[in-house]
Amino acid sequence: MAGARADSRTHRIGIVAGPDAGHAFPAFALARRLEESIRPDGVSFGAVVYTGTRWLDEAARRGIRALELPGLTARADDDDGDAGDKLSGRAARIACALEPSLVAEGVELVVSDVITVGGGWAAELAGIPWVECSPHPLYDASRGLPPVGSGLAVGEGPLGRLRDAVMRTATARSIRLGERQRARARASIGLPHTPDPAARMVATLPGLEVRRPDWPERTHIVGPLLWEPTDDLFTVPEGHGPLIMVAPSTAVTGAADMVDHVLSGLGQVGRDVRVVVSGLDIDDATVAGICARAGLSPGAVVAGLARQDRLLASGEVEVLICGGGHGILAKSLTHGVPVVTIPGGGDQWELANRVSRSGAGELVRPVTADAVASAVRAVLDNPEHLTAARRIAVSAGEVVDPVWVIDRVLRG
Repeated sequence: MAGARADSRTHRIGIVAGPDAGHAFPAFALARRLEESIRPDGVSFGAVVYTGTRWLDEAARRGIRALELPGLTARADDDDGDAGDKLSGRAARIACALEPSLVAEGVELVVSDVITVGGGWAAELAGIPWVECSPHPLYDASRGLPPVGSGLAVGEGPLGRLRDAVMRTATARSIRLGERQRARARASIGLPHTPDPAARMVATLPGLEVRRPDWPERTHIVGPLLWEPTDDLFTVPEGHGPLIMVAPSTAVTGAADMVDHVLSGLGQVGRDVRVVVSGLDIDDATVAGICARAGLSPGAVVAGLARQDRLLASGEVEVLICGGGHGILAKSLTHGVPVVTIPGGGDQWELANRVSRSGAGELVRPVTADAVASAVRAVLDNPEHLTAARRIAVSAGEVVDPVWVIDRVLRG
């Protein structure tokens, strides 16, 4: 069992997530929520985040206790070409390496990211409960949906239902293979066949979810967990034209050369747009060169790393252009800002199609300057996009507090 708490009136929570921004940032956001929460009886929560090293210094600067997640580094014998082997084999290694730290830190409950499953397994080794957290919509296979990732809406009529059934059958083999790999990995460290989280949290807006007939038990939509890696604020370009925010994907699966295509397209919109390019690794010189080629005035474009949430909450941004990753989509739609998505791989295609079907934005693929310009004009000229985005924002009122979920598990 985990070690005793230094203060019996403070519950110690461990949060485990991988190093990618789309997973580490929600972990930091949850840690902050926990640290700021106090129950009516005076009991509080403390958090320690286990993740990759890239964000540890920034987390510490913001008052979040964060430690390196052991076992993340790939070994020479890891088969990264096999996603199931990578997920399960590395999870077993992480679990064994992490369990002693959970005990030393006095952790009573672990929140484990849905793809960093070693966190949950480490909790099982330590004999403490754990909660799974998906920092995006629920991606479980469903008997009532086409496979997630296809981007397809539920099939209608006999042919549509047949299409979905055939696709589910085609993916079922891969799912069963992954389950076998997981069972072998768990058995190798002395755990039973199936993981058993005490609850599951889905950190998205209800408006980005799809209805399914088999919603899992003990699974709660808790709303997006959003965190900013900086305190800096953008200085918005002067002028009266529409303000467009561009947020290139932070994922390795993001669309290539997105900024080049987008800025070239914005130069063809036909009105005096103002642009903020926001990202983790923005090269000012590259952006300036693209602006010159696109005919955009250097004064009309600001680029760098600053707080996206503050800019989106200002009410000035009329369109967000992004890769379709969940974090930036949720951030934009939380503030009712419509989007133009330029999806890459992974779940970006799925999410971009959901947003397009909702009416809250336009989808561009393949990406060209002309297609970007056309999509931006469509969003600017059609107020129904704004109405749909605001409808999704309102759905945030339907979520459950993640601290309540965690506290409920702790109370048994």
